[in-house]
Amino acid sequence: MAEGYKENSITLPGAVAMGTGVMIGAGIFALTGQIAELAGPFFPLSFVAGAIVTAFSAYTYIKMSNAFPSAGGIGMILKKAYGPTTVAAGAALLMALSMVIAESLVARTFGTYTLRAFGGDPESVLVPIIGVGLIIVAYIINVSGSRSVGLLSIIMAVIKVGGIALFGVAGLWASGFNFEATGQDTGASGFVASVALSILAFKGFTTITNSGAEITEPHRNVGRAIVLSIAICVIVYLLVAFAVGSSLTLDRIVAAKDYALAEAARPALGQTGFYLTAALALVATASGLIASVFAVTRMLAMLTEMKMIPHSHFGMPGTIKDHTLVYTVVIAGVLTVFFDLSRIASLGAFFYLVMDMIIHAGVYRNLCHEIGARGWVMLTAIALDAVVLTAFAAMKWQSDPLIVILGVIGMALVFAFVGVFLARNPIGETDHDQHKK
Repeated sequence: MAEGYKENSITLPGAVAMGTGVMIGAGIFALTGQIAELAGPFFPLSFVAGAIVTAFSAYTYIKMSNAFPSAGGIGMILKKAYGPTTVAAGAALLMALSMVIAESLVARTFGTYTLRAFGGDPESVLVPIIGVGLIIVAYIINVSGSRSVGLLSIIMAVIKVGGIALFGVAGLWASGFNFEATGQDTGASGFVASVALSILAFKGFTTITNSGAEITEPHRNVGRAIVLSIAICVIVYLLVAFAVGSSLTLDRIVAAKDYALAEAARPALGQTGFYLTAALALVATASGLIASVFAVTRMLAMLTEMKMIPHSHFGMPGTIKDHTLVYTVVIAGVLTVFFDLSRIASLGAFFYLVMDMIIHAGVYRNLCHEIGARGWVMLTAIALDAVVLTAFAAMKWQSDPLIVILGVIGMALVFAFVGVFLARNPIGETDHDQHKK
């Protein structure tokens, strides 16, 4: 399997492009309207709060990745923190599933914006069909290897970061910097709950961690790439959030929550701006999906090599990485067909925040001194995650209790699944050192 991980195949710009590619693909186009629905007129500030929480969380990942860069990323961190246990394997699988969930979120967003560009109904059955089509395209591109993905990520990232930032500036300029998204305040609980979705808009930085063994000079560049990606995205998100709020009232943003940017472009920039924004959305979501599939495939392959999750090739030829690529796109396709954007985002938030707290707790308890980390930063990250998760779960329990129940059941099944597997297939402490540098 060593041939599946090519050292120095991803440069620092490529790693930054990968992180921003995943973040911007989901964060802006899929989540802006949903965040506004929860946060009310203060929704631009939700992105700031999300960036702050993410900054505390990123500290642990950076410290661990600098010390132990790995193609398994999150799986490596968890196994070093907890050993070959059910907690480590379950949390790692939660992370992988949250990334696959994000892929289905982006795929449905691509379908929604495609239909809006051609005057179709965003509630149409064509949305999941188009989304699954994009997932298939992402599979084909990823089969070509990491160098192709890295080059494509850089090109796409430059196009969409520049294009989306230009949209934000043009939208603000056209509106005369007059913020229109005023209305009923949803209160502190609504705002805090919205931060759970804002965090999802930044969690793409973990794709960099998951490709640590392939990044040039990983002990330095993994951390640099994470910091640069988050910094770029918070600037872009704020520009776009204020542009949307300057073009549409809060009611209109919520009504068009699945395609808010395209809707905001029409009054601000005219019909041409609408089409350009829709086209930009297609580029952003497509590249985001490609980058995410690339990262989660490698994470699942590493977890398999570490013997933390079971593996079956189901008669397919090729390497473990080839098989996990198929698993990734199949699961993402199923979610794209059966869940809407709001529920996909909620499920992703539950899985990610729980996994994040498990990582911080394990590293704080067992590795803090070894990696030279400041414990108070990790404790703060845990506390912030817990507050946001509690507020978000309470809000969803009122509006959509089924997704909260599904989230709890899903997490319980994940830990039960890996617990049974590890009980029948105990592993040694040395199985996770294969791709360390």
